[in-house]
Amino acid sequence: MKTIFDFIYLNRYKVLEKTVEHVSMSLLAVCIACLIGIPLGFMIANRKQVSRAVIGVANIIQTIPTLAMFAFVMPVLGIGKNPAVVALVLYALLPIIKNTLLGIQNISPTIRKAAVGMGLTRSQILFKVEVPISISFIMGGIRIAAVTSIGITTIATLIAAGGLGDFIYSGISMFNMPMVITGGLFSAILAILVDVLLGLIENVLTSKGLQ
Repeated sequence: MKTIFDFIYLNRYKVLEKTVEHVSMSLLAVCIACLIGIPLGFMIANRKQVSRAVIGVANIIQTIPTLAMFAFVMPVLGIGKNPAVVALVLYALLPIIKNTLLGIQNISPTIRKAAVGMGLTRSQILFKVEVPISISFIMGGIRIAAVTSIGITTIATLIAAGGLGDFIYSGISMFNMPMVITGGLFSAILAILVDVLLGLIENVLTSKGLQ
């Protein structure tokens, strides 16, 4: 009887291929969500009604079951990686926008007044004061989004997007437990490694005075 180690060794190139697919889809989605969510968080930070509406919409998106989300996207984009990435982006928006808002709202008004008093322009206040102070909150949201995306990507196999979910669902259909465990194990390891890596990046970006 084959063990999980036998399966991984005999299918090492396939495991590597599916792992790369999984990582590329997850991280691409998180990067796109960052490009949308972080600027949006800064833009709506001082607009309470708008921020409530945006967070409300993001919350609603988060409550949609993954398979239903794929079903909504498929009529427009078909099957494969594209609809999977779009769905992952939508799921990643909430933690990124919400944590960006929390980071900005956590900044004391006194600090902003001091920056204005020093003669800093709005863009200088943004990049030299607001972003450095709120970076730990923002990175926290990115870490949540990244780990969640890696988990959700395993379901993307149901729309022919590939990734480690191929092992899980194919293994279940063939009663091949080493295949199932390989998909789940590598997905879990990826989530842990990405979280640790982003944590290290967070420590580097966060000012020593704020750590």
